[in-house]
Amino acid sequence: MPKTNTSLKTVPIVTYVAWAQALVATCSSLYYSEIAHLVPCLLCWYQRILMYPLVIIIGVSILRKDRGLPAYVLPFSILGMGFSAYHYLLQQGIIAEALAPCQAGISCTTKQIEYFGFITIPFLSFLAFTLITVCMMIMIRKSQHE
Repeated sequence: MPKTNTSLKTVPIVTYVAWAQALVATCSSLYYSEIAHLVPCLLCWYQRILMYPLVIIIGVSILRKDRGLPAYVLPFSILGMGFSAYHYLLQQGIIAEALAPCQAGISCTTKQIEYFGFITIPFLSFLAFTLITVCMMIMIRKSQHE
């Protein structure tokens, strides 16, 4: 059986953008919890669980020049978008607080930071997951045109 070529000749710039975004999001998350001493709620933990592995997955893909990267990343990034959007809507009061999954510890509706009246940690998380998803969609589109 012939061996399939799963590597690219060069790594698309969007792969580096996605990796940088995952790294910045991970470091920011660690800063807020370990240095600023903000306790993450349950939904924050779910978002972390989906973001942290992306640094490694995308990094290894860059080293291997793996064209299959979107298949590995999109499940994480799309789920992350869902969790962060749900979390943000809870914080904004669009979804009732009674539907918040946090039972013990800090409430998922607590806004621990808020810039310009609307930028909270779940909002930043949503932007990060969205950028990573868009980068993966660009990679898919580019590979279809080759």
